[in-house]
Amino acid sequence: MSSQTPAKRTGRSVDTARIGSGLKLLGALVGLMWVIEVVDTATNGALDQYGIISREPRGLVGILTAPFLHLGFGHLISNTLPLVTLGALIAISGAARLFAVTAIVTVIGGFGTWLISPPNVITIGASGLVFGYATYLVLRGLFNRRIAQVLVGIVVVMVWGSALWGGLLPQDGISWQGHLFGGLAGVLAAWVLADDKQPKRVS
Repeated sequence: MSSQTPAKRTGRSVDTARIGSGLKLLGALVGLMWVIEVVDTATNGALDQYGIISREPRGLVGILTAPFLHLGFGHLISNTLPLVTLGALIAISGAARLFAVTAIVTVIGGFGTWLISPPNVITIGASGLVFGYATYLVLRGLFNRRIAQVLVGIVVVMVWGSALWGGLLPQDGISWQGHLFGGLAGVLAAWVLADDKQPKRVS
């Protein structure tokens, strides 16, 4: 009698599959933003009402929807480049990690924005997510005590540092609140998802 057992996957194939899954999720997130903006433009901005409206119960839904809404294609394009670049650095750790970071930043950052933004203002855009991705990448290596990740964090600071700092300064039409809480949520994500806090697998 003969039997068959699945061939063992090599470390390289596992890494390739993980990276591929992460990049696919990132592509889906960004693609959804573009599809929604096409619909929003075609309907004269009808979807923008589903952004974050501070301290209004009806504005709570915006915590989940605001990152996918933008004030025109110029706004979307300005967020797409950093989102894809920073998101890809997280996506190489797999779809599960990208999803976890995105969820933490979206919910915690969005709720903070809902709490302190000015009244009667709708906050939309993925810039809070960009700030969260950036602070996650900057601090991830420190929490994990991995030199390669620390070096990635240094590069992020060198490339995006001045823009991130500028985004925290109060300016008309820009939600520094969303940037601030997105960044703080990224710090939380780096801490919560640190290697020493993840369950160990045993056999």
